[in-house]
Amino acid sequence: MDILPILSTLKRHKTAAGLIVLQIALTCAIVANALFLINERLDLIGAPTGMADQELLVIGMAGVVRADNAEVQTRSDLRALRDLAGVKSAVLVNQIPFGASSYGSGLRTTPDPNKRGISVSAYNAGEGWLETLGLRLVEGRDFEPAEYADASAVFRDDAEPKVPAIIINQRLATRLFPGRSALGQLVYLYGPDAPQRVVGVLERLPSPYLRGRDESDLHAVMLPIRSSYRGGSYVLRVAPEQRDAVLKTAVDTLVKGSVGTKRVVRNQRSLADMRADYYRQDRFMVGLLLAVCAAMLVVTAFGIVGLASFWVQQRSRMIGTRRALGASRTQILRYFQTENFLLSSIGITLGMVLAYGINLLLMTQYELPRLPLLYLPIGALLLWALGQLAVLGPARRAAALPPMSVMRGLN
Repeated sequence: MDILPILSTLKRHKTAAGLIVLQIALTCAIVANALFLINERLDLIGAPTGMADQELLVIGMAGVVRADNAEVQTRSDLRALRDLAGVKSAVLVNQIPFGASSYGSGLRTTPDPNKRGISVSAYNAGEGWLETLGLRLVEGRDFEPAEYADASAVFRDDAEPKVPAIIINQRLATRLFPGRSALGQLVYLYGPDAPQRVVGVLERLPSPYLRGRDESDLHAVMLPIRSSYRGGSYVLRVAPEQRDAVLKTAVDTLVKGSVGTKRVVRNQRSLADMRADYYRQDRFMVGLLLAVCAAMLVVTAFGIVGLASFWVQQRSRMIGTRRALGASRTQILRYFQTENFLLSSIGITLGMVLAYGINLLLMTQYELPRLPLLYLPIGALLLWALGQLAVLGPARRAAALPPMSVMRGLN
């Protein structure tokens, strides 16, 4: 179709055409960035932890007064918890994903204390942690019994902490030892005189704070250190359908075992519930952005429908003349669709530039990642399709105008 008559007509309606172009440009910019942010949040919410999330219960105990027998009490608690019906295994861990605390340290591959280390999340756990948490080794082995030690023996004021073995996650292994195996390598977590040998690599071991914005958030290590209830939480692995019943029984057991020790339960939840609460704001943001996208698309669609309907009314005599001269309904329909395609293309081109500018502003103000170019054609295709659908109704009404009645001024 010759587009020169279309361009000539648009020049006579510069204001209306300019407004719809600006509306499409603004919608394209907002929708492209919103879709990117939605995808970012959904990836974050759905990111696997590598743990048996649906089977884990987390119970934290706190002492009212300082206890001298915290490690003895912890061992007693673990025996009682492991004996409960429905409990597959139990362990005490110093921190847990989606929790309220995080412990980290700097890790180096050289004893030189002046060399900057890599920030890692450091987990401490006793025997049975691998089975309880549901993590998977891709290389190496679990800790041996002789490698475990109580936290009181490891962290003494008169000596540098000595931990012979360490297990790291796969992402950290790739960062530290690219192109080669991490097994058997020495790393330095505490000091130059007490290295740890890597004995295993986990497919995943998440950080307690799963934001994923910083590479250091993805690096984590596991140490064979038995903490006490004062420095960690009990984690129980149970069948998903038994979570509520076992949680109540486990809490009652710990409360009964606390008689005379002045302890209270500070938290009792399933890891699945903790995860749901942790990402509550992210899910709200996804819903809000979807609503914004929907509102922008609806407003733009109504704007296109309104403008096209107005133009059909204004050009009824022209349409009738073309129909009387032999133009078919298909040609009239194609005319309005081509006109809308031209306006949409101009608006989308401006919108792509605006989308990239908005993304640069968000990167500067909120440390968001760069907008992948893939989202620009996605937004363009969405708006092209929207424009064609929105103009279809008015265009079909224009094509259906009887040529003789228009010419007689009856329409």
